[in-house]
Amino acid sequence: MESTREHALVQGLREGVPGAFDAVYDAWRPRVYGYLARLCGDPTLAADLSQEVWLRLASHAPRLQPGTQLTAWLFTVARNLFRSHRRWAWLRGQRLVELTFETLTHAADAPSPFESLCADDAQRRLERALAGVPEKYREALLLVCVEGLSPSEAATVAGITPENLRQRLARGRTLLSDALTAADRSA
Repeated sequence: MESTREHALVQGLREGVPGAFDAVYDAWRPRVYGYLARLCGDPTLAADLSQEVWLRLASHAPRLQPGTQLTAWLFTVARNLFRSHRRWAWLRGQRLVELTFETLTHAADAPSPFESLCADDAQRRLERALAGVPEKYREALLLVCVEGLSPSEAATVAGITPENLRQRLARGRTLLSDALTAADRSA
């Protein structure tokens, strides 16, 4: 989204302009949900965390800084919510939710909502391969390759240096390529 429109939306959110929140929600909702669904591998958890992102935006809107980059702000909140959820699951002594897309595929005969999003075979193969990439590399791939953030923006979201993000991105691409090659050989 162009930066002048983004700045106008931030200003609208800060001032409580009717429709500003709706415009942001309509523009970013699918991306935030998709990022969370791929990050955690659980469509239900992704929906819950996504809703929490929007609640946080609604409550923090008046306090946003004038130069706030909404994309980075939203994905940072989404990432922090996911990490917080994982931390609480660990503290409660529960096993972390580590469903793979293959597990989701075999869990029920009916396709899940997430599988419906990934309707064609190539997309499903890519999603399965992506699910097998370790989280820190998968996160870098999702932020840069799927969500279109620049490496420096993605580094800000992930809380790491741009160089570290570039290393994770390179390693993630290699792991994803290897997983796709292995899947093609076994098919």
